[in-house]
Amino acid sequence: MERREELLRAAARVYAQHGYRGSTTRRIADEAGVNEITIFRQFGTKDALIHEAIATCGGDAPAPTLPAVPVDPVAELSAWAVKLRAHINGTRMLLRRCMSERDEHPQLIASANQGPIRAARDLAAYLERLREHGMASGEFDARMAASMLLGSVFADAMGRDVMPDVYPGSPAKAVEQYVCFLLRGIGATLPSAASSASPSASPHALSHAQHADS
Repeated sequence: MERREELLRAAARVYAQHGYRGSTTRRIADEAGVNEITIFRQFGTKDALIHEAIATCGGDAPAPTLPAVPVDPVAELSAWAVKLRAHINGTRMLLRRCMSERDEHPQLIASANQGPIRAARDLAAYLERLREHGMASGEFDARMAASMLLGSVFADAMGRDVMPDVYPGSPAKAVEQYVCFLLRGIGATLPSAASSASPSASPHALSHAQHADS
């Protein structure tokens, strides 16, 4: 791992635990195992480091992709949503800190939301492709439909550990149900297995979701 990446990950960990004010350059340097002057050589200021750390470790990670030509919407969307949920769940402490400090440091949430913005855009485009290929017959706003699924996945990833009674069942099964609700709402025809809410995403993706929470 290169020195810059080590510093970014260390800064993200420190910020998630201590917040902006408590994330001193000395504390970040200690976490990364480097001299404090290294931070200033690499990033110039603490502010620049924190912004890049949040963007890199929280909001700007590689996003899962959806196929250009839809074939199996339930499996494709479930696999996509499982990966997205795993990423959000893995960075939930960082995201919670950004949200809690939004009033004091509104610019930090902008560094964290680029990934979700891209995910929403990609999902809306995929839903439009379903319509173009005659796989969704309902009248719907693709952006609104995308926000509904993203909202469900985000709430599950961020809230399951603090409100487990609100989210029964495994993350994998919950994600597929969110997907099926969305697809029914836009007039997609679901396979009988999906209609009864039995898992249809790939075994690897479902296993990933079941073990993603920590």
